[in-house]
Amino acid sequence: MKTTMRNILISTVACGLALGLLGAASPKPLEKTDPWKPLHALLGKWEGEVKGEPGAGKAEREYAFVMNDRFIQVRNRSIYPPQEKNSKGEAHEDVGFFSYDKAAKKLILRQFHIEGFVNQFALETISDDGRSIVFLSIAIENIAPGWRARETYRILNDDEFIETFAMAEPNHDFATYSETRFRRKK
Repeated sequence: MKTTMRNILISTVACGLALGLLGAASPKPLEKTDPWKPLHALLGKWEGEVKGEPGAGKAEREYAFVMNDRFIQVRNRSIYPPQEKNSKGEAHEDVGFFSYDKAAKKLILRQFHIEGFVNQFALETISDDGRSIVFLSIAIENIAPGWRARETYRILNDDEFIETFAMAEPNHDFATYSETRFRRKK
């Protein structure tokens, strides 16, 4: 009986050790990465000055999660008062949505402009420090074929960023259309 109890005890200890070692050797579950991380700095309400082809003006923008946090909505309004470069002035509005394309493993931006343009961009690059984010157009509706667009976000600090919107005619390099320096609204 002593031998049987001793064998059971040894077997139990050996199995426990084996299971413990197997458990320690098994891989840890992968941490889920946050596809929205590059855009977190943009969330919130912003105001700023815009300069470019339409002249100089003021801009307001808001980035917010919508639809169960599956998208980030962008609401933008820029006002260019009458000026030498643009005698009538203009009001520009656009609404956009960032989404995450799981198959492509990329952030996508779709913009709907008051002028009728619809731009679709895909994330192209993020700098190593995460402070420069570049999106290139993959489709533009309601413009002549061959045009391209680029959105670049340069995050200066928690409360400031610069957005540069550039366009390229067919067979030409990108040229800046507008640049806006945003400050977080208090």
